Amino acid sequence: MEAVPQAVDPQRVAQRGSAVMGLVDEIFPLVEGFYVDLHRNPELSHQEHRTARAVAEWLSRAGFEVATGIGGTGVVGVLRNGDGPTVLLRGDMDALPVEERTGLPYASTARGVDGDGNEVPIMHACGHDLHTACLVGTADLLAGAREQWSGTLMIVAQPAEETVDGAAGMLRDGVYERFGRPDVALAQHVGPQPAGMIGHRAGVILGAGTTLQVRIHGTGGHASRPHTAVDPVVIAANIVNRLQTIVSREVDPGEMAVVTVGVLRAGTKANIIPDEAYLEVNTRALNERVGRQLQTAVERIVRAEAAASGAPREPEITLAQQAGVTDNDPAETAALAAAHRAYFGDAYVVDFPEPFSGSEDFGEFGLPGDDDPVPYVFWFLGGTPHDVWAAAPGETPYEKLGTLPSNHSPFFAPDREPTLRAGLAALTIGALTYLARPEDTASGVPQLPSAFGMDGAGPAEPPAAEPYPQPPAEPAGVSGEDGAGSTRQADMAALLADDEPAPAAPERAGRHAGGDLLDPPPAPRGPVHGTETGPSQPFGRTDPPSGPAFSAPAPQGAPISAPPPPPGAVPYRPESDRDLGADEPPQGAPISAPPPPPGAVPGRTSRRRVLRSRRRLRRRGPCPTSPRPTATPVRTNRRTASSSAPGPPLRPGRRWRRSGAAAARAGCEVRRRRRRTREGVPVRWPRRVPRGVSGVGRGPRPPS
Repeated sequence: MEAVPQAVDPQRVAQRGSAVMGLVDEIFPLVEGFYVDLHRNPELSHQEHRTARAVAEWLSRAGFEVATGIGGTGVVGVLRNGDGPTVLLRGDMDALPVEERTGLPYASTARGVDGDGNEVPIMHACGHDLHTACLVGTADLLAGAREQWSGTLMIVAQPAEETVDGAAGMLRDGVYERFGRPDVALAQHVGPQPAGMIGHRAGVILGAGTTLQVRIHGTGGHASRPHTAVDPVVIAANIVNRLQTIVSREVDPGEMAVVTVGVLRAGTKANIIPDEAYLEVNTRALNERVGRQLQTAVERIVRAEAAASGAPREPEITLAQQAGVTDNDPAETAALAAAHRAYFGDAYVVDFPEPFSGSEDFGEFGLPGDDDPVPYVFWFLGGTPHDVWAAAPGETPYEKLGTLPSNHSPFFAPDREPTLRAGLAALTIGALTYLARPEDTASGVPQLPSAFGMDGAGPAEPPAAEPYPQPPAEPAGVSGEDGAGSTRQADMAALLADDEPAPAAPERAGRHAGGDLLDPPPAPRGPVHGTETGPSQPFGRTDPPSGPAFSAPAPQGAPISAPPPPPGAVPYRPESDRDLGADEPPQGAPISAPPPPPGAVPGRTSRRRVLRSRRRLRRRGPCPTSPRPTATPVRTNRRTASSSAPGPPLRPGRRWRRSGAAAARAGCEVRRRRRRTREGVPVRWPRRVPRGVSGVGRGPRPPS
């Protein structure tokens, strides 16, 4: 395994990062369209088939060696570019069973079936669509700028992060044995901080989480005879109450611990005592020791309460999910944070003072417990629109975070363009920190800020961080929003400035980090996005200049005109009213003519014209056997209607009048029907024979 360079000059990394990010404008419309497509088409854990195909096609067209189906639906892409270390970049792909309420034009309306067979709504409420879009975009950028780095780039699109078993599944499937063991692993996660902010923490950044499924057995019976039953509902209620004493009476007050009963089901009808109850218990801790203590206490209380209530048999306790702590390597975190600061600027890169209580399974890629673990760095990427952050109630950042839509909320909507651009830059700089060329490595002591406690002997203890991130400014590497520049930096500095240090509140802040989080109350939504930019299907182009062939955003503004006709084509020119549809029968109910203007004198049909029509009819002889086309509406002195128009006349008691041509056609049709009737030919008579006009009478009634 290659030695990870520890003495890379952050300024040289930032310079190479700027050269690579110079290509971002070429691919950003594709990345943005890819993100919108993923957001519109989310998939639950272990069901990410469409997303995996899209990622695999992108990586394949970017020049990566691609393998699919790793650990179920996982995708791995490898790009070898000379000698150097192997860097793993990871992004997760799965969504959550949440009904989206963001109001975005590309909001998800998808529904699916979860692992229990229930139909549920699906939403990318944790930002994994953004993680995946940044992952493939970074792969495309680095593939198009291979002269800027040396080594091996491993792209991992991981399934099933929400069930915290996707990373372990890929490792069991031999991802390291098949594609090589990385020298360092990197990942990021979007959060509710201001859009574009990068947040680091050396050491533990996310806690451990465990989910236990508990099934309590009782003896069912009638509600009127509880003495003949063992009520599992009462046992479950006692368990829920007793579990609350674990944190308050068993865990050291200096440790962070959480015990939550998230599911409680029992019974089907009010007058029936059920024979079992079901609970799901979730625990969180910031170290493995406290996590084991919580799990042991939960199992002890469940069994003891069941025995004390006389349950017929012991409860069933199943470990459904388990994730260890996410423990960033201090030395690699310091090196990566220095490179991010050199590229983004100090105002946009901050240190979190406390870990978050959310959980992740990314730490599994570090092989915890192995004799030779893989160092890894996990950081947070802000996604809250700046105007929403400014309008959020609260004096301190912690108070604002308590009211903003966060991960797992149906209102969670990262600010699309600035967050995507910052995520692309953060991952690219992270990879270049290790995929450096020899000339980028300084001799001797690493060129890192003294605040990180680095010296020639290696990393020291993580320094005391600021109470909370200070305001970000618009960096050179994160553009794309209106008003970027010095004014924007001043505005953001005023926005987030905090005169007094905010108290450390890990539990409060941790509720809004990754993992299973409580949904905050409805809060100000993100900015109203304009016309959607994503394609309805992910693959729209066949010959992109570089990278995958995902379609770019739809054009904005007026509709595009039709293409010119081919050479030699004869332009169409209508030669008569028939070409324009004038002879077609009217569609729908006939429309009456508008009322005449005041003072207008109604016209009359000329008697000379009527007589002329009669003479023409007598000279014409027998009517043709084929019916004439339906007459077009003719303006008369009474109303506008076709010859077959139903409905009463405008003036009750007055006969309709027709033009001479219309009268001739009506009379011809009546005579033709009479003749065929006399000859014994079946004739379908209308319900009402039109009243005769111009000398044509009603005639005999049709035979019944």
